[in-house]
Formats: sequence, structure tokens, C-alpha cells
Amino acid sequence: MTSEHLESIDPGRWPGVARVPAGTVARVRARRAEARFADACAKAGLSLDPAGSPDLVVEHEELFARLGTSGWLGLAESFMAGEWHAEDLAAVLRALISTGYRPAVGARPRVEPGDYQGAELPAELVKFSSGDQVTFAAGAFSSGVPTTVRTAVESFVRGAGHGDEPARHFVDVTEHSAPVDVARPDLGPAQRGALELLLDAVDCHPGTHLLEYPGTGSALAVAAAERRATVDTLTADRAHLEATVEQLTLAGVRDSVATELIDSAVPVGWRGRYDAVVSVERYEQLSARDRPAFLTAVDHLLAPGGRLAMQTVVATDKTTATARRALDPLRAYLWPALDHPPLTDLYRRFDRGSALRVVAERHLGSHLGETLRLQEETFAAHHREAAAEGFDAVFRRLWRYQFALRRALVDLGMLDLVQLTAVHRHRRGRR
Repeated sequence: MTSEHLESIDPGRWPGVARVPAGTVARVRARRAEARFADACAKAGLSLDPAGSPDLVVEHEELFARLGTSGWLGLAESFMAGEWHAEDLAAVLRALISTGYRPAVGARPRVEPGDYQGAELPAELVKFSSGDQVTFAAGAFSSGVPTTVRTAVESFVRGAGHGDEPARHFVDVTEHSAPVDVARPDLGPAQRGALELLLDAVDCHPGTHLLEYPGTGSALAVAAAERRATVDTLTADRAHLEATVEQLTLAGVRDSVATELIDSAVPVGWRGRYDAVVSVERYEQLSARDRPAFLTAVDHLLAPGGRLAMQTVVATDKTTATARRALDPLRAYLWPALDHPPLTDLYRRFDRGSALRVVAERHLGSHLGETLRLQEETFAAHHREAAAEGFDAVFRRLWRYQFALRRALVDLGMLDLVQLTAVHRHRRGRR
């Protein structure tokens, strides 16, 4: 029998939310999961007492059946079903992750990274979650003060330290201090500010031929076109392409930007030579198979002297196994291939999988945290409009959950936002 609170949930669209694990084994797992959850909350200092000031409120005991069978995915699905709630969701998730909470997982498998096929977020969803109505990526707030230090980093090139390949090379590392007193009106300028930093990194100026790869809407293309660059942007999502064309037309830069529909997330057969390639928070969404292909493609697409600027969210040395499991719901429902690599892995892939070398890195982790907080506030303010556009209650709770979860991981220092600039290495006069 379906519980009353689940009757309004479409089982065709949300099978994992509409159905609760049942049977003798599920009940045994649920009892164990309930005890483990209570212990974890106590360890994390989270109150469950409804008579006091609880940090989270459990409305339906189905939460524990989901935890016992599906772990962190079950925790999110229970939240999506409205079975528990928290006024400060990010604080609750942060506390559970910090204690190393590991729900007992039963029959359902873990959600391992899959394949990114090129599907993008609906333009309407981005509109309700951004400061400028077109940008979903993280921002760089003007109140954060940058400090740059030239740092020697290890080279992962095979044969490094022999001949003309040094064992170390220098990278300009810029750290931005945390933004101060930011509010929702600051979100749009901050998101534009991050894009301007990327364009500065590739020296975008009149006459620059720039490729955005893969496309992330119109914001970067508009900013580049306003610098009188010629822009190509690629996407494998037809609806995304159509929305981008409409946005470019409204911005008055349609003639400066070519939008192309490609047949895969990484267009291996794409031809062209570009002065600059920019990628905004897409690398972490590519599968492990596609990441080397992505860097190889950029290597070949960049003209001699060209520059790559890439904004991506990376794991830090504080990232735990619990944190990686906590991301299961985001892979299950939003970004199938989502996996945040450590920065050392990125350097290794650049050095061993391409002729590119990172020459600058910019850290904006605290700015990512503030972006997520303001995006969540912005979406909450557009709650009714989102419902009118067809985003049902289950999805709206999922969307709130992903903002809170990612912010929790940033607050714990487990995720960092970086912008990397790379150029070609030169060997005996050749790249």
C-alpha cells in the first residue's frame, strides 16, 4: 500500500521517490538505519526533539527504510518525498558529513559516475537560479581580494627532468579572500565577474577567435562578443542551443556568435583553430573516458600561442569517502558523470594527455559557497514561477537539496572552485 504522502508523486517520473523499500529484509535494515541515524545526529550535535528546537524534523518513518537500502541516495529521496525537513539544510548535511556518517546500504547499488551525453539544464531552471537569468556557473565577488604567488609545481610529463623537460615548472597561484557582506543583488555581477576573469586569462580582445567548449548558455559568448571577439559555442543539446540563440539575439550579438549542434559531449571530429578556448564547469561533468579526449581535442583546436581557460570544481585533500558518497543523489538525478577530481589529477592529465601546461591557477572556493547560497535564495524567491513552469514539488526539493549539499562540502573545505590557464609546451621549437 502506498503511503498517503506519496500518492501525489508520479511513479513514472520518480520511481525511487514514489516507492519505499518493503519486506522483511527492508524492515530489519530500517531498524538498523534508524539507530545509526540517531547515533550520527547525536555525534553531530543535531537535535531531533520536536518538543524543542530541532535541527531537522522527521515527518515519516519511511526515511529509515530508504536509508537502510539506499544510503545517501535514500536520504535525498526521502527529503524529495517530504519525509523530513530542516530549516538550515546545508548545516544539517555539513554536520552529518563531518562526522563521517555512512548509512547502511542494502540491495540498491552505489551510484557510480556514468556518462555525460551533453544534456544541459533547462533554460527556465537556470533563469530561476541565477543573478542574470542566464548563468548557472559560480561567481567571483568583487569584495574578495586576490593575492598571487609564483609557485613551483611538479611536472608529470614522462621523462621529466631529462633533456628540455624540467622536473618542475612555475605556476602563478592566485587566492581570493572570502567575499564580504554579499546579498542577492551581487549574484549577477559576481557571475559576470568570473567570466570576465576567464576572458582576461585568454587575453580576449578585438579579433580573438574564441571557442566555448561545451557551451553553457549565452553569458560567456555575450561577454566575449562585447570585447569584439568572434565566438563559436558547441552543444549536444538542441533545446539548449535554441535557448542560447534566443538569448544571443536579445543581447544583440547574434552575428558575432556561431552556435553549433554536435553529436556528443566531446566532439572529436570538430575542426578549427582558435586563439582561445574557454570551458566553464563542464570538466567535472565529463566521464573518466571523455576527460582525456577533451584535453586532446583542446590541444589540437588551439592555434600556436593560444590559451585555454577552464573553470572547474575540484576535490581537495580534505575530501572524504563520505563526501563522495553524499554526491550519489546528484549523479542519480542531475549530472550522471559528476566526479570532482583533485587538482593533482588535473595537472597529471594535462601533462600526460596533451601538449598543454598549466601556467596559472585561481582559487575561488569561498566565492563558490556564497554563489550557492545566493542561488538557493534566488530559487526560493521564484518558487511559484518554477512550479508554474512544470517543476513539481519533488524536483523543487531536489534542487534545494543539491544547492545545500554542495555548499556543505564547500564549507567543509572539501570542494574548491579553480580557474586554470594553460598554454602549449614547446619541444625543440615544436609544440
